[in-house]
Amino acid sequence: MNLRDRVALNIQDLRRARSLSQEALALRANVSRGHMGRLENAKFAASLDLLERIAFALNVDPELLFASRNG
Repeated sequence: MNLRDRVALNIQDLRRARSLSQEALALRANVSRGHMGRLENAKFAASLDLLERIAFALNVDPELLFASRNG
């Protein structure tokens, strides 16, 4: 799995674990819902600044967005 896919899936998992919609997370991270959707589907490579905003919106350390996944 490449890094873009890993980050996308981690964001999706963290968002769902917090019962947030893509729209709610996008609002918290100050990005459009469409942009968030493309990010979660690994169609877009996010900047470090955006990843930092997403981590803050999820209330997690940005490092978790890059965590290795099982399987």
